[in-house]
Amino acid sequence: MLPNDSQRPDPDALLAQVQAQEKKAARGRLRIYFGASAGVGKTYAMLAAARKLLADGQELLVGVVETHGRQDTAALLDGLPLLPLKAVEYRGKTLFEFDLDEALRRAPALILMDELAHSNVAGSRHPKRWQDVEELLAAGIDVLSTVNVQHLESLNDVVGGITGVRVAETLPDTVFDRADEVVLVDIPADELLRRLKLGKVYQPLQAERASQNFFRKGNLIALRELALRRTADRVQDDVQAYRVEKSINPVWKTGAALLACVGPRAGGEHVIRSTARLASQLNAEWHALYVETPRLQRLPARERERILKTLKLAQDLGARTAVNPSGDIAAAVVEYARNANISKVIVGRGRVSALARLWNAPPAERMASLAPDIDLIEVGLPQADAAPRRAAGDVAEVARRPSRHWRYIFAAGASLATAMASLPLQPYLDLANIAMLSLLTVVLVAVRLGRGPAALASLVGVACFDFIFVPPRFSFAVGDFQYVITFGVMLAVGLITGYLTAGLRFQARVASHREARARALYEFSRDLSGVLQMEQIFDITKSAIERAFRARATLLLPDDEGRLQESHGVEQLDMGIAQWAFDHAQAAGTGTDTLPGSNIFYLPLIAPMRTRGVLALLPLQAPYQGRWLLVPEQRQHLDTFAALAAIALERVHYIDVAQGALVQMESERLRNSLLAALSHDLRTPLTSLVGLAESLALSRPALSPAQLDMARALQSETVRMSALVANLLDMARIESGQVRLNLQWQALEEVVGSALRASGPQLQAHRVQTQLAPDLPLVRYDAVLIERVLCNLLENAAKYTPPGSTIIICGRVHGQFLQVTVADDGPGLPPGREEAIFEKFTRGERESNKPGVGLGLAICRAIVEAHGGTIHAQSQVPGQGAAMVLTLPLGVPPAPPELELDDANVFETGKP
Repeated sequence: MLPNDSQRPDPDALLAQVQAQEKKAARGRLRIYFGASAGVGKTYAMLAAARKLLADGQELLVGVVETHGRQDTAALLDGLPLLPLKAVEYRGKTLFEFDLDEALRRAPALILMDELAHSNVAGSRHPKRWQDVEELLAAGIDVLSTVNVQHLESLNDVVGGITGVRVAETLPDTVFDRADEVVLVDIPADELLRRLKLGKVYQPLQAERASQNFFRKGNLIALRELALRRTADRVQDDVQAYRVEKSINPVWKTGAALLACVGPRAGGEHVIRSTARLASQLNAEWHALYVETPRLQRLPARERERILKTLKLAQDLGARTAVNPSGDIAAAVVEYARNANISKVIVGRGRVSALARLWNAPPAERMASLAPDIDLIEVGLPQADAAPRRAAGDVAEVARRPSRHWRYIFAAGASLATAMASLPLQPYLDLANIAMLSLLTVVLVAVRLGRGPAALASLVGVACFDFIFVPPRFSFAVGDFQYVITFGVMLAVGLITGYLTAGLRFQARVASHREARARALYEFSRDLSGVLQMEQIFDITKSAIERAFRARATLLLPDDEGRLQESHGVEQLDMGIAQWAFDHAQAAGTGTDTLPGSNIFYLPLIAPMRTRGVLALLPLQAPYQGRWLLVPEQRQHLDTFAALAAIALERVHYIDVAQGALVQMESERLRNSLLAALSHDLRTPLTSLVGLAESLALSRPALSPAQLDMARALQSETVRMSALVANLLDMARIESGQVRLNLQWQALEEVVGSALRASGPQLQAHRVQTQLAPDLPLVRYDAVLIERVLCNLLENAAKYTPPGSTIIICGRVHGQFLQVTVADDGPGLPPGREEAIFEKFTRGERESNKPGVGLGLAICRAIVEAHGGTIHAQSQVPGQGAAMVLTLPLGVPPAPPELELDDANVFETGKP
């Protein structure tokens, strides 16, 4: 093994490294202060580092920092240059967000961006703050930021399962992994709880709620462990990247990764299981490696299949498997361990005869000599595997291989034919030239037939040379001792040449296979890059996979309900197995653990967002069905094809979605414009008609009873038509964003009373009950709009229930929301239309003589969602009424103003 400083680096790797460094130099640097939860001191540590950099002369700017009322953190902002926040109007409220354009214009050397996972207000350039940071980094600006462990996308569900709280604001792990520096800010759980009680994390009211929910000691300990582990993984990646960058060859024992060596002998499964148990005890990742030499390529099919099943077992137990072709097992294992920075290699203990040990040292001993810094662990094999006997199946397999003998016969015949052909040339050629012809034959035999026939050709060539050309001729006797040395050199050169040539032949074949795989992937991805239709993806994928894997293939795509549609590309398709693979996102069929008796392999097409279909393959070579799927490289190659096809299907799907959304948006915009124009033009004449109808009913002389009924009917219809036009106009205004909320802290009782008074005429034939909790808090809402919501709900309840029905208005506190319910005891909602009735121009009864155009509930939902609340419908017992439930966020009402001393005396004495 060459020393570390004398190894020649890979030129391609050096070029890629230089290009990556140039690209990285043009970007800014991102440092993330990472913690287990709020209150550990991430923002404090970031501001402290910023003050130190400012004292050292570093130009910086505070883009956005959230102090959350913490005085110690706010004090660190004194003296730091602040970037003014940008005011953004959102649903009638003024919010303040980071001003990205101003930051890019000022272009500081460093900018502070707190809460990297923050969601920007709708209408901002980027939906997420981390996207703003990406634009700053691309402009060459360094960034300091903060992140909690629960905001990482990959850990979001884990944290939710621990704490019971799912965080809505998440950050892709790739952003975290690409950060130049990650600083862990960590404190014990008891210290964090003490800080919470002292009010250093949240305000007292928030702190009390937090201590009862998220900030429990068990939650904090678990979050701390997650943060430490995630940081350790990040540091491990940094160590590996540094080793690659500096071309460091020795293993650094910073981790506990294990490498299990799979060999051709029986007992490999025992090594795999032992390594899996050891990895579980050490809580470490592990790998399984099989080194395929030219000799191992000629193993019987039964033994090769046993090796592949052993690798499949390792993969099922959680290992990363690999098959590396090489002529030197020990060197290949050491190289793999060094590249992956694996400090422990597990091998099986086998019996080696003394003669074999003299000829070739066992791989474990060679590993120890090549890499003394790597720990070697020998696993004892079970008694049944220590001295394996050849199974009857293996003997039969050998008996069925007479075709391999012809290679040795041909090799011996080639050397003999060379000697006979050289016999007429003896008067013209020296013995040295005849010896070269014999070596040439050995090389040719090695190229075509391999190492063993080349060794036989070398022996036969030396024997023929001695018997035919060396005096005394036609005798194996040697008259001159110098010819003995010639024979020895010829034999050694022949054997070495044959060995090297066979190794080069093996490596050339492996390189050819790899090049073919890379070319197939390139052509496949190139063909998929420009497709715009599902049919094109189907045809390209089918033809590419059939060429690459010599198997018949077809794609099974789902319908809108998630059921796979049958295809005619492969016979004997089992749609049940295919549907199972689609639903569970796991491979099934031949070569898997799920229904392996099937002749077809079903592979789900998993895209970034969801599973897009199933790839079905039927191998053309029946005797080898399922066996080629056990080869890790072959399966990885197929998985890459499937991933490319899935991404192409998802891309085409979202192209269709985008086109449909664009058409829908244009249609919606046109419809809203028409509705606004019509309603605005109709509003004035309808108002006049309402006034004329009222005047007609009050005209003098008094109308006759029949005429009076007609006047009142005219007035009722014009009022109804005016209300419909008002609904149309209000809906158009809400969707265009022209409505501004007048938010005030008000009691619910007031708006309920005004809604009942406004809806009095419609509720005359019904009983109305109010059930409002006595301790309802003040809520911040627009009284006019919420009154409109309640009026619509009450009118709907009166319209769709028979006279004499009971309508109940309930109000109570539900968690962090005020919940208002308008329920009735009428016929209830149509089954399955609880959500559809909130769409525009949708009515509870499709064919009905009841007035209305189906906009009331759509207006209710738009108004409630503008307040940050929700509204939904729910059926009571079938046939016994329906309920409309709306929620409004509670918030924290302002404290009442303190009375002056003189005013207090006035209230106390009752006298000025």
